[in-house]
Amino acid sequence: MTSKLEQKEIPQANGAVVPGDCLAGPEPSEFLGSASPGVEVVVLESRANAKGVREEDALLENGSQSNESDDTSTERGPEPASPLKETSFSIGLQVLFPFLLAGFGTVAAGMVLDIVQHWDVFKYVTEVFILVPALLGLKGNLEMTLASRLSTAANIGQMDTPKELWKMITGNMALIQVQATVVGFLASIAAVVFGWIPDGHFSLAHAVLLCASSVATAFIASLVLGMIMIGVIIGSRKMGINPDNVATPIAASLGDLITLALLSGISWGLYKELESKAYVNPLVCAFFISLLPIWVIIAKRNSATREVLYSGWEPVIIAMAISSVGGLILDRTVSDPNFAGMAVFTPVINGVGGNLVAVQASRISTYLHMSGVPGDSPGTAPRKCPSPCSTFFSSDVNSRSARVLFLLVVPGHLVFLYTIHSMQGGHTTLTLIFIVFYMTAALLQVLILLYIADWMVHWMWGRHLDPDNFSIPYLTALGDLIGTGLLALSFHVLWLIGDRDSDVGD
Repeated sequence: MTSKLEQKEIPQANGAVVPGDCLAGPEPSEFLGSASPGVEVVVLESRANAKGVREEDALLENGSQSNESDDTSTERGPEPASPLKETSFSIGLQVLFPFLLAGFGTVAAGMVLDIVQHWDVFKYVTEVFILVPALLGLKGNLEMTLASRLSTAANIGQMDTPKELWKMITGNMALIQVQATVVGFLASIAAVVFGWIPDGHFSLAHAVLLCASSVATAFIASLVLGMIMIGVIIGSRKMGINPDNVATPIAASLGDLITLALLSGISWGLYKELESKAYVNPLVCAFFISLLPIWVIIAKRNSATREVLYSGWEPVIIAMAISSVGGLILDRTVSDPNFAGMAVFTPVINGVGGNLVAVQASRISTYLHMSGVPGDSPGTAPRKCPSPCSTFFSSDVNSRSARVLFLLVVPGHLVFLYTIHSMQGGHTTLTLIFIVFYMTAALLQVLILLYIADWMVHWMWGRHLDPDNFSIPYLTALGDLIGTGLLALSFHVLWLIGDRDSDVGD
């Protein structure tokens, strides 16, 4: 009876139905009955080998690397192998092009903001400025979270068949439409409240305008960017590129530009109709909100998104509130003619910081998913409250990627500043002292974000929360707040010390 029970348990441990005679030769019952410890050794080794194969397939390693990993996996036993076997050069090479592409997208968004800040709708309904970081942050709340979630699914083999792929696409697209509509509506409420508190003035017509503009922008932008993200991840998978290195930056490459252009155009059009056709604004708002039940039903029926539909609201709503505080700082700063030049740089510094920390968070999340499920504590995971030295200077693969991402800040921003200057954007001359202050703010922002990411992802993992769904919204929102705050502080300091050569006030 004992041997029969053990024979039934062995296939379950290995994850496949394996006859007993394959393990023990011609007399499996005698072998299992007399040497049960041997069965445990076979099970452990088979489990380790199976895990090693899955990790290597997910990482798209070449044949020689896969063979080496197979050889070492049996020696380590159940200890999880490092799933990201990449050098600093390979990480930098894969991240560089999407990073620059995303950066130029933020430069274009900054140029757009620099132009539209002089439009009537931005002059007379200044609360629209509060919407800017909140809606641009949707790429962190929704699109980057979608990219991280799908990257992890692709890396662990959950999008290999057409059926699985279609299931992930439909569920996630419906999910982000639900989240975009709700977050857009809440962002408009936050903009109205933050605009009313300092001035004590409330306009119902302006409140409805903000609601319609925010909901319509969030819905359309999320639909377009979500489709782009799905194409990028599928293409990366087929080209043998790790989606974690590519998806999140490309999510932001056109995200800021598309979102800001939509917000400006929609708010300008609705503002023109405000006096002659007052019914247009509430009608637009009601239309997009009425579509919510359809998206909820689709997302609820999909097992891949059902859990996020119920539990994924806290991070996106809190992140929206954090970004709105950054929007309040932007509103109060740009409204002062002395600091009008800050508008063109805000999307750039916020976008670059958010892109880099999203890449790091997505990589750490994939690393942990390779080792188990949320709540596990793999032996290779760092401490839940790491020191700055372990985050940036250890031999761990995530520490290596943090160094690579941090080193991209200065050359990247220099390229973006030169691009803005050559296109005659903004109201600020690029003097040496301005560049020093700007780079100090950018470096400090990314340094803080990378450290917080290392702590936050592992902290959430230890509390049974999926970092793909929870970490990136917080991190990108903090990037908006920290970046806007440090940039505003830099402009104020430059003005106080009298750097007239930089023409900060022109």
